[in-house]
Amino acid sequence: MHRYRVALIDDHEIVARGFAGLFDTIPEIHVVATVATVAELLDEAGESHIDLVILDLRLSDGSTVTDNVDRLRAAGAAVLAFTGGDDAQLMRAAARSGVLGVVRKSEPANVLLDAVTRAAAGDTIASTEWAAALDGDPDLSDAGLSPREREVLSLYAAGAKAPLVASHTGLSELTVVDYIRRVRSKYERVGRPASTKIDLYKRALEDGILPLPGRS
Repeated sequence: MHRYRVALIDDHEIVARGFAGLFDTIPEIHVVATVATVAELLDEAGESHIDLVILDLRLSDGSTVTDNVDRLRAAGAAVLAFTGGDDAQLMRAAARSGVLGVVRKSEPANVLLDAVTRAAAGDTIASTEWAAALDGDPDLSDAGLSPREREVLSLYAAGAKAPLVASHTGLSELTVVDYIRRVRSKYERVGRPASTKIDLYKRALEDGILPLPGRS
């Protein structure tokens, strides 16, 4: 069985201790560090790979969300935001920086366990908190997708592979691949990278192409 290497960055000692104890019950998760800053984690990890970092968005060392997420992703780790949920600006900054999702500290233990396990495997965690932050973000630039591009993206980002998208839309598979290439390019031009399928899923959520979780 594969074990995911997970670290927590939170400067509240009691939270860190509780987190480590909670995940001792999940065989798929190995908590390799609970530290107070990104710098401390990177120093402690050295060359060791970490699959996922659960990052408190409000740290007391003066660091910014954007810088923290950028440093962690540059080191090869995916990031899941961990927050009290009281600052939409921090959550928007996290979403724009490429976190896999946002989880509130007040969530029940089973919700946190599920979110971390799925995020460690690379899944996007599209919570209602993340949706609300994106919904109110004034800084998302319009990629200018055509109706057909939005249709293709809605199917592809929801999980359909190119042959299935082609079947649903009446397009050839090569045309579908070309549409996806153009969609990625349009998002890149407005500063909203979409190089992976997870990125495309996020962009589709942000632009209302896929329904936000918790919304009808």
